[in-house]
Amino acid sequence: MPTVAVDKAELWERLGQEFTTEEFDTLCFEYGVELDEDTTAEVEEAIKKGLPAERPQLKIETPANRYDLLCIEGIARALKVFLGKEKAPRYMLVYPPKGESDLLTVTIHPETKQVRPLFACAILRNIKFTPRSYASFIDLQDKLHQNICRRRQLVAIGTHDLDTLKGPFRYEARAPKDIKFAPLNKEQEYTAEELMNLYESDKQLSRYLHIIRDSPVYPIIYDAEDRVLSMPPIINSNHSKITLNTTNVFIDVTATDQTKLDIVVNMVATMFSEYCAEPFTIEAVKMVLPDGTTKISPDLSERTMLAHASYINSCTGLSLKSNQVANLLSKMSLFPNVSTTNADEIEVSMPPTRPDIFHECDIMEDAAIAYGFNNLPHTFPPTTTVGQPSAINKLSDIVRLEWALAGWVEVLPLTLCSHEENFAFLNHEDDNNTAVKIANPKTLEFQVVRTTLIPGLLKTIRENRSHSLPLKIFETGDVVFKDIKRERQSRNERHAAAIWCNKTAGFEIVHGVFDRAMKMLEIPRISNSDSNAETGYYMKETSDPMFFPGRAATIYYRSPPLRREGTLEKLKQDAKTIIHVHDDLVLGTLGILHPSVLEKFDIQYPCSAVEFTLDPFKKEIQKIWTNDE
Repeated sequence: MPTVAVDKAELWERLGQEFTTEEFDTLCFEYGVELDEDTTAEVEEAIKKGLPAERPQLKIETPANRYDLLCIEGIARALKVFLGKEKAPRYMLVYPPKGESDLLTVTIHPETKQVRPLFACAILRNIKFTPRSYASFIDLQDKLHQNICRRRQLVAIGTHDLDTLKGPFRYEARAPKDIKFAPLNKEQEYTAEELMNLYESDKQLSRYLHIIRDSPVYPIIYDAEDRVLSMPPIINSNHSKITLNTTNVFIDVTATDQTKLDIVVNMVATMFSEYCAEPFTIEAVKMVLPDGTTKISPDLSERTMLAHASYINSCTGLSLKSNQVANLLSKMSLFPNVSTTNADEIEVSMPPTRPDIFHECDIMEDAAIAYGFNNLPHTFPPTTTVGQPSAINKLSDIVRLEWALAGWVEVLPLTLCSHEENFAFLNHEDDNNTAVKIANPKTLEFQVVRTTLIPGLLKTIRENRSHSLPLKIFETGDVVFKDIKRERQSRNERHAAAIWCNKTAGFEIVHGVFDRAMKMLEIPRISNSDSNAETGYYMKETSDPMFFPGRAATIYYRSPPLRREGTLEKLKQDAKTIIHVHDDLVLGTLGILHPSVLEKFDIQYPCSAVEFTLDPFKKEIQKIWTNDE
């Protein structure tokens, strides 16, 4: 959740009253934000010691989807409406005196599709900046860049002094060697290629170079005299930079995502439109799209949604009438209108500052916030239900309890691991059809979602080598596999695994702990003399390269046959029994780990491991529950 630092005295001035820290903390809680810190005490202490200190600040933690609360302007505006001190503003799109024919025009060239195809813009006229409002303007852009813009990858914002430019503008995409301009805070001109090398060592801008560096063309914005406005998403030009003397601001926004583009351009324009000579007005810009069609930007139209008082009452336990609900929604900067034909319906208009509302439940939440969560009635649920764990969790608990009682220690490794740990370290090859891979991993440690519990257990042993031997650890948890038949192209499996590490291999130890788990799950063992048993588990030697040759086994499970009298399935099952054919499942593996595996995990003592899936036993647990009922 983003944290916004606002000037305390300025916020009190905007709200028209002062609050104690406790009072403001309560107000924040009631509105759905949180006061993280009040720096007044720190500032006063610094002043007493004769140290330089800034003005006291309030650090407010806001919801990640409330982009309108990322600056003091939005916070003060929302809280004043919530306190009933003013009505929510209606944002208006205005045109020049001569009408639409006099609009500033931006032409978008087709080549931009190769790099950043989407564009939006707006104009703020007759703004009066102060040092604090100017700093807030820059800070909002930075917070949006880090939040919804995903560090400028999806959206990038540029702001310019319109009086230094001449329309119409052009949004183009050119080869890096064909672009040349003086970047922000520099007088010398550079080509785009030179800028990439120049900013490689810049702590801030170097984070964004990769976004367009490998593209054959770079996005660039020109005015009518071929002066560069900006090269998004990297840097603006020095010629059009904004200063405290700027009165007319041109906002350009480029993006690869249309929804986020619309949100960002509206947010920047609406938050600072209060400083215009006519507050809350934004001048429109005409865009000529690559296909020749025209579009007016920004789109400040209000979205409408139908809400029902009965739905809100059912969720909150209240008994409010439609007009009472409408009053509550007004406190949340929404514009409700009670239907004249249906007393239960409320037509709610959402301003462009509230893109966080998608569903009627979001409107219900706003009504509950305005009413006060602490004021909602405490009632018993209308229905009584008895909960029970899911079958797979019940199975996991049985295995966990038995292994813990046997003296084994449960561990909780991470679900993500490196590609090498999941494959090469276990002497396995990646067939590209098994593991779910992270598209853009933050580090090499988190490249794939694990397909086995063994690497996590081995890393745990590696990090606990100082403990006395033997080390007996286990885990029950999910692994993930690719599955193109599923909607999400993947599936989870619940596995249980244990590793014994000692001066001797201990094959019989892990064999015994597995047998104990099967006994508690009431799964019989199939011996050589009873190979035609209807259900149970058995083992066969395997040649898995993860294990020492000749010291490994595959575990098989034979599920109980379906008994359907008088059906074709019964005849098929009887035929299989006669010819000794069974649909046995591979349950897991067991054996002594190969020395090369232990060497890669930096473990010096022999280890034995067992891993098996619990999924085939879910039906047995459900059957037991059904019989108990």
